[in-house]
Amino acid sequence: MSTLKALTANRLSDGIAVWLGADGGWHESLDEAFVARHEAAVSGLHDAEKVAALDNQVVDVAVIDVEEREGHLYALRLRERIRALGPTVRSDLGKQVEQSARDDDAIAA
Repeated sequence: MSTLKALTANRLSDGIAVWLGADGGWHESLDEAFVARHEAAVSGLHDAEKVAALDNQVVDVAVIDVEEREGHLYALRLRERIRALGPTVRSDLGKQVEQSARDDDAIAA
């Protein structure tokens, strides 16, 4: 397996995009996601996907492709990058503000 995988969903209580962490909890940051690096772990994500759909905490559960870039996780599909960063209509809102600050810090270093 060459592509890394993570499990994402939307939290039912507020619609926020979340990712399944190694601790079994749902986290708002893609960087906190559990990353499946081999086929057995991907199988585990698919099992978790089925359980998550039944527990009424999250909806739209899906295994997604990710890769590591400069110490952070990066969703390969545009849809998932938008879900991770927030609205695209204003770059001063959503999680992209945090990403922009991280990018600025990396440029300054």
